[in-house]
Amino acid sequence: MNKQQRFEHILGWFEANMPVAESELVYSNPYELLVAVMLSAQCTDKRVNMVTPALFEAYPTPEALAAATSDEVFEYVKSVSYPRSKAEHLVEMAQRLVNVYDSQVPDNIEDLQTLQGVGRKTANVVCAVIWNQPTMAVDTHIFRVSERIGLTTRSKNPLQTEKQLVRYIPEEVIPKAHHWLLLHGRYVCQARKPRCEECGIKEYCRFYGKNEKK
Repeated sequence: MNKQQRFEHILGWFEANMPVAESELVYSNPYELLVAVMLSAQCTDKRVNMVTPALFEAYPTPEALAAATSDEVFEYVKSVSYPRSKAEHLVEMAQRLVNVYDSQVPDNIEDLQTLQGVGRKTANVVCAVIWNQPTMAVDTHIFRVSERIGLTTRSKNPLQTEKQLVRYIPEEVIPKAHHWLLLHGRYVCQARKPRCEECGIKEYCRFYGKNEKK
């Protein structure tokens, strides 16, 4: 099976078996999603969803967050990973959002990455989820799963993974494919012990195929 065929089979299976694939982060507008994605770096969505209700109640708008101190924000996010730096980034992000972008979350990767604490992955998530743009956000799950199942080859960093994935995935499918791979890595193709016995794409998987031959 060549790479193109593997992509077609795997994407076809996901389309048939997971037609609805969405972010597990809870949000109600672009500002809330941006904040939630920033908090989710090296942290679980479940933990972020426990933190954001009180955070959004205290700071419902970019203006409210921009007027806060990082120490004040820290009290709301102290249970997530790296809370000190994230609190600082959130306040600085909100200040730039208000002062430079009239409190509107940018709709492109370049402008999003000018916000403090927003890297390429976060920018890609926002563009894909909010505006359905063909941007592929590569987190630790997607980086690992893509290589394991054979969609990517010898990727050394998330950007290399991103470029290989968008080369073979149709543009209109890319936003959904991000969630397919992320959720697959989170619940089935887990890092320490992949649950191959219940995996629907195992017949197309490079990792499973190699183990079967052994």
